[in-house]
Amino acid sequence: MSQLTIANRYATALFQLALEKQAVTEINADLDEVVKVFETTPEFVSLLASPKFSNARKKQIVAETFAGAHPLLVNTLELLIDKKRIDEVSNLAIRFKALAAEAQGYAEATVFSTRALTDQEKDEISASFGKLVGKEKLSITNVIEPSILGGVRVQIGNYIFDNTIASKLQGLKRTLAV
Repeated sequence: MSQLTIANRYATALFQLALEKQAVTEINADLDEVVKVFETTPEFVSLLASPKFSNARKKQIVAETFAGAHPLLVNTLELLIDKKRIDEVSNLAIRFKALAAEAQGYAEATVFSTRALTDQEKDEISASFGKLVGKEKLSITNVIEPSILGGVRVQIGNYIFDNTIASKLQGLKRTLAV
């Protein structure tokens, strides 16, 4: 069974429970923090995957580390420890976010630009590109990438809208090379 299928099952179960408890937004925010911890401290992930510690001790560490997180999320992390799937947290978070976005009528979008976007620019991008993918609004993450030279590249799921100077120059280069 693929890793994404496994993460999808856990994310779907967590999402359904979060819907029942009306805690989707809270768990979504807590998942961001959990993923941040997992990405910035690989030693923590190694500790949770290590056979040197008992599952009870690992669960205690998770409960103490994420004491402020929603109990459903902490229980899910403890279940992942029991099933030796703690390395699936990032994939679980990605799938949970997609499920939450779909249920709430928005989509996650990454906008690459040469500078930080203003709130007004984010709103304009959200309105125009949201319509293209059939969503009411977009939750925008702005990534600053000087190599694009100007313009923006918007990534929404599998869709990529590239209106950057770098891509236009690349197209011109291909045209002139013929």
